Amino acid sequence: MIDSVSRPAPLLSSWAIAAMPGVFVLLWSTGFIGAKFGLPYAEPMTFLVLRFAAVTVLLCVFAGLTRAPWPKSWAEAGHIAVAGLLLQAVYLGGVFASIFHGVPAGISALIVGIQPLLVAAAAGPVLGERVTARQWLGLTLGLGGVVLVVWTKLDLGVGTLWGYALSVIALVGITVGTLYQKRYCPAIDLRSGTAIQFAATTVALAPLALLFETRQVQWTGEFIFALGWLCIVLSLGAITLLFILIRRGAAAKVSSLFFLVPPCTALVAWPLFGEQLSPLALAGMAATMAGVALVNIGPKK
Repeated sequence: MIDSVSRPAPLLSSWAIAAMPGVFVLLWSTGFIGAKFGLPYAEPMTFLVLRFAAVTVLLCVFAGLTRAPWPKSWAEAGHIAVAGLLLQAVYLGGVFASIFHGVPAGISALIVGIQPLLVAAAAGPVLGERVTARQWLGLTLGLGGVVLVVWTKLDLGVGTLWGYALSVIALVGITVGTLYQKRYCPAIDLRSGTAIQFAATTVALAPLALLFETRQVQWTGEFIFALGWLCIVLSLGAITLLFILIRRGAAAKVSSLFFLVPPCTALVAWPLFGEQLSPLALAGMAATMAGVALVNIGPKK
């Protein structure tokens, strides 16, 4: 009796594990949509402080109710906070500020989309991971696909030099954050650990909002929806999935999933904003998915 009841669990677990990368890409892609909805009604740091403060409260309550373990030392808590600052404050702060300063979301996505190549290049010396020739081919093919997807949006006359620099800063943040998380705190409790990370990010971004922004918010339906979506779906759902994927897989493999974000964002934006997908964009999406498959599927050689 006990054996027959317990057998379905591994099957369900395997299905859940197999679905995680696809669900993560879909959820992460909607972050650009949420930014597009919400940024007209609040400045970027103000928007993010509201988001991260709300998520910090939710996670602290959840961690307390479920009796989640907290770090055993200040050093461990410090590593968790640093990873959170890189993955949240630097990356998301850079992306939101970049879009706010006139850089199209597609171009920002393209710049950040270079991240898997940087992670793959650094995974060897930093983490001791072996990146094979097949994986390098997949990473290169994925980058080419991303370029094709956003090619029609590349207009050097749009945005400011500072805006493009902010996207580069975001790229550096998520690249270093992925490696740091994998090396120094891969086994954090997702309840207490993410609460620490969001709290640290809130503290880091609040002075920027106080010093450089008006902190005025227009509480429209669009802004409330965007804030709620980014708090629940992105900050709780997608970030948790990202940490689980980093914990379970090699850094280069996890990073390759970000190649799928620009084409997935384009698919989501099509019905919402009427953005059409050209044949060139469709070809780029196919190349991107093929590149991710090369990195994640098949034996290593």
